[in-house]
Amino acid sequence: MKAWNARVEIAGDEWSQSDAAARDYATRAGAVYFHPFADPLVVAGQGILGLEILDDLPDMDAILVAVGGGGLIAGMATAIRARRPGVRIIGVEPTGSPTLKASLDAGQVVTLPEVTSRVPTMSCRRTDERVFDIVRRTVDEIVLIRDEAMAEASRWLWFEMGVAADLSGAASVAALRQDLPGLAGARHVCALVCGAGAEGTG
Repeated sequence: MKAWNARVEIAGDEWSQSDAAARDYATRAGAVYFHPFADPLVVAGQGILGLEILDDLPDMDAILVAVGGGGLIAGMATAIRARRPGVRIIGVEPTGSPTLKASLDAGQVVTLPEVTSRVPTMSCRRTDERVFDIVRRTVDEIVLIRDEAMAEASRWLWFEMGVAADLSGAASVAALRQDLPGLAGARHVCALVCGAGAEGTG
């Protein structure tokens, strides 16, 4: 973002603190605030990715999607369900930030007492009510992955595929490399690599 001449400020240790700082800045400066995962237009736009994947993989019967706040999987799941209701949709969260899984297990949105994952784009203490409602209706399962497994998958993507993915980008591949009961019987599985970075090259 700095390369695009944006002024970048880093605030807080996890997303909710950064979000509060961004909202405060927008109020003080008269700037426009965009919610990174719960804005309805952002969620709808991310749904287009689901449609593009179905165009490229018409036989897909399962997909793995990394989860931070939940906007990406909410948009994609809505679009995929509309076109191919039988596709199994699995979200992937860090064990140190099980935001959606904890909320789904509780039957309502909950705030995590702490976030211990070191993956910033997947670390969120609380999701949005609207995102939660969409996910509850459209996503089959949320699985948890250790940060170390994401790092291993990131390295594998680089050395085997030449793909430089950050830890969040490698989350779905990390889940795929494990024996997930939810993928039993699936023949055509998509693991979405959705974050670029150099972490896998070290």
